[in-house]
Amino acid sequence: MSRKGNCLDNAATEQVFGHLKDEFCIGREFASFEEFRTGLDAYIVHWNTKRRQARLEGRTPEEFRNTFPTA
Repeated sequence: MSRKGNCLDNAATEQVFGHLKDEFCIGREFASFEEFRTGLDAYIVHWNTKRRQARLEGRTPEEFRNTFPTA
């Protein structure tokens, strides 16, 4: 649980939403909520399966998860 008034506790979430705004929202207009929702769903799939991340040693989140044995 984050501490009240401590923005550093929320850094990871803020980073994800920053990327979401930069890569998905800025410069786009959506004709309907459904269009927005469909695009957002596609972006989340892209984020988890195709977008490589430096902090994961150049892997996607899906590739990173697959390095751990399943229970």
